[in-house]
Amino acid sequence: MPSHANQARALSFDTVATQYAAARPGYPPALFDAVEELAGRPLAGANVLDCGAGTGIATRLMRERGAHVVALEPGAGMAATLRAAEPEIPLVRGEGNLLPFAAHSFDVITYAQAWHWTDPASSVPEALRVLRPHGVLALWWNQADVRVTWVAAEDARLAPFTRNYPATVAELVAPFPVHVATREILWSRRITVEEHIHNLGTHSHFAVMDPIERAELLDMNRTALARIFPGGELDEPYRCGLTVVRSATTHT
Repeated sequence: MPSHANQARALSFDTVATQYAAARPGYPPALFDAVEELAGRPLAGANVLDCGAGTGIATRLMRERGAHVVALEPGAGMAATLRAAEPEIPLVRGEGNLLPFAAHSFDVITYAQAWHWTDPASSVPEALRVLRPHGVLALWWNQADVRVTWVAAEDARLAPFTRNYPATVAELVAPFPVHVATREILWSRRITVEEHIHNLGTHSHFAVMDPIERAELLDMNRTALARIFPGGELDEPYRCGLTVVRSATTHT
């Protein structure tokens, strides 16, 4: 099971839920195109469980593509923000290590920016139990593209305070009878320096930080970015890594 400290970090988003909804990036259409390609079916008409749905960023985008989405969220603050913005989306409180659903309930299970908060020893078998035959588990993360010079410099400034995502999902799911496919989608969004700082402030390592220390660190980063982007705007580049997992024991 996840450590107490890890659970505390996972639930720290409740304290920044409103800022999270406003500042976090979404996902490009190419990501969902790739999900459909690797799943072998369109999202339109699919029954989808979005685990760790947060404020509903991915939930909303999949619903716009015609999916029938149920949002699963453990945090009270994040769930309340999702409910206020999207009252028509079914919302269940719970987490991926013990899914509160019957076997064979969904065509697709997704974790957008969330699977690293689970224990794969529990979350993978639970996903395989709840998926229908030929269903898929889709996991993805937006990660800053450190091949871009200013992003690499920022990463170096903040490295002592940050928490990385899993380097390879394939290694974590290797003990299970599954097939794995991956894609990487490159994309960016044009935002202000201040919006970028607000985005950084929603990450768990900042959310759990002492407020004074957090303000000082983000202000230091703001000052550095202002020198690079005197016009106050930047392109925030991402490498969106997608992993799609399906059971290797499913038969036709």
